[in-house]
Amino acid sequence: MDPRFDKYAELLKDWNTRINLTAITDDEEIRVKHFEDSLTILPYIKENSTLVDVGTGAGFPGIPVAIARPDVNVTLVDSLEKRVKFLNCVVETLGLTNVTCIHSRAEDFGKNPDYREKFDHATARAVASMPVLLEYCLPLVKAGGSFIAMKGANAADEKFDKALKVLGGKLKATDKFVLEGTDMERCIFTVEKAGKTPPQYPRKAGLPTKKPL
Repeated sequence: MDPRFDKYAELLKDWNTRINLTAITDDEEIRVKHFEDSLTILPYIKENSTLVDVGTGAGFPGIPVAIARPDVNVTLVDSLEKRVKFLNCVVETLGLTNVTCIHSRAEDFGKNPDYREKFDHATARAVASMPVLLEYCLPLVKAGGSFIAMKGANAADEKFDKALKVLGGKLKATDKFVLEGTDMERCIFTVEKAGKTPPQYPRKAGLPTKKPL
């Protein structure tokens, strides 16, 4: 594995003593549950493409993707300024010239004309439901691009047909697997941007989670 992952892990543990970034602090668990897990989306990302990681937190999956795929331009978005400072520190320390970090709520970011429908791919490794993630992410994806949703074991039971229809998405694939070296079940939904997202989405801050589509 690229030695920059070791430096990333060091920074993560150091900053985690001051701000809440992760409950996972064991080196091997960081490698498997953060790094290896993040890299499971690599097969879904086109060459020389753009990727936005919404609600990136401590940089997962965006920074591991950026390390492994220098051809991909990655934009990290998070609502907490302290986390964005951490992300900027990681980017600078690791010399990642293909990463941009932005402090913004997902709802506001999706309304910004500088970013709306500008990305080949969007991803999220969040605990929110699929209707919420779709409202955050699909507005950012170009026509013909994709949203890559990283979910856990129970994801296949989620219902999000209405959100797909409203937001211009089409489910392309549901891939279930066990993360290598663990017994952790994973599910990746790939959603194609099949039509334009109506301009009223995403709704104002808080509404997607309070009243999911």
